[in-house]
Amino acid sequence: MSGPAVFLDRDGVINRAVIRDGRPFPPSSVSELEVLPGVHAALDELKAAGLALVVVTNQPDVARRIQRREVVESINAALAATLPIDEFRVCYHDDSDRCACRKPEPGLLMQPPPHDLTRSVMVGDRWRDIEAGRRAGVRATVLITSGHDEPCNVEPDFKVESLQHAVPWILNVIRKAS
Repeated sequence: MSGPAVFLDRDGVINRAVIRDGRPFPPSSVSELEVLPGVHAALDELKAAGLALVVVTNQPDVARRIQRREVVESINAALAATLPIDEFRVCYHDDSDRCACRKPEPGLLMQPPPHDLTRSVMVGDRWRDIEAGRRAGVRATVLITSGHDEPCNVEPDFKVESLQHAVPWILNVIRKAS
């Protein structure tokens, strides 16, 4: 088992989610992709602390035939080209598929290579992210309050407005777990 990781939702945490009718959606293309302010510096700081950075993202629009898998992969490649992300783990299923990888299920966090979940943190902007972290047994969960209207019916360990503002708290939690 490798060391601790910071599991990060993609849309709304790393890059700006596209808000339609108060609900967050992923960018539809690389040209629509916008990395959120402070994310690069935040990821650099987490990486410098020796943490694995693993993006865990639901992309159900592929199963719904609204988006192509190649486009999702090109967006991930664009992020990987500029950010110190170690790995992308993607669920392409919809709820009706009842898979183990679609958040709030914990499958994406538990895939190989395994990380020490008891010393890891899950960061997301939706209830599904927080619940997936809890079900996986991570040390702590962080909710990024990104401004969409979707309620979070699961209480995170920490709420903050951006990944950059979460870094000191994340480092403290992981340091205490070591």
